[in-house]
Amino acid sequence: MKNILIASTSTLANENYLEYLLPELQLHFQNCNTILFIPYARPSGISHEEYTTMVRLVFAKINKKVIGIHEFEDAALAVKNAEGIFTGGGSTFILVSQLYKNNVMEILSETIKNGTPYLGTSAGSNICGLTMQTSNDMPIVYPPSFKTLGLIPFNLNPHYLDPDTTSTHMGETRETRIKEFHAYNSVPVLGLREGSWLDVKGDTITLKGNLTARLFRQNQIPEELEPRTELNFVK
Repeated sequence: MKNILIASTSTLANENYLEYLLPELQLHFQNCNTILFIPYARPSGISHEEYTTMVRLVFAKINKKVIGIHEFEDAALAVKNAEGIFTGGGSTFILVSQLYKNNVMEILSETIKNGTPYLGTSAGSNICGLTMQTSNDMPIVYPPSFKTLGLIPFNLNPHYLDPDTTSTHMGETRETRIKEFHAYNSVPVLGLREGSWLDVKGDTITLKGNLTARLFRQNQIPEELEPRTELNFVK
């Protein structure tokens, strides 16, 4: 049975890394002694080692050991044998490229679908959808495919931002970008605001946190979904 937390962000304003999620993570990973961390997204270009050290310090607060996937000779085998898995944020393009390069994408999907607890934040959440095409990130590398883990039957837009009506900025909004996606694709897109996450237990997908999420479907008016809404109807 799938056991997944899909968070819009790792860090809220004026809080430490993963601070707002720690109570959830303690429950989510309660049967795990060691977490396999996938640092491939490399936020701000930091090294795999730097990223893993940062995550290791946070998970120590809930008495969990963290090992980076880059520390293993066989990345796919590390995923297969993991007690729990966390993929952090950064560049979705780099993350997806590295998952394919290391032959991890398919085995990661299978492992999570078979019940290994998984946490994704930001880019690590983006890959939970059908494709990475609704990422906010710059295409700084060229992945072999946009297809991702397919753990949920729709796409995500993490860090979703509403238009700022007080701003003089007249450029594209997130909603505009998603409408452009829907000019060529029929896949639903969930705009997940910072502080919100999806809790996936088996086939049940529930919106958690205190904020609404914005659901975009091709040729339909966007819909606001209340916290604790089950998203099983989104396909």
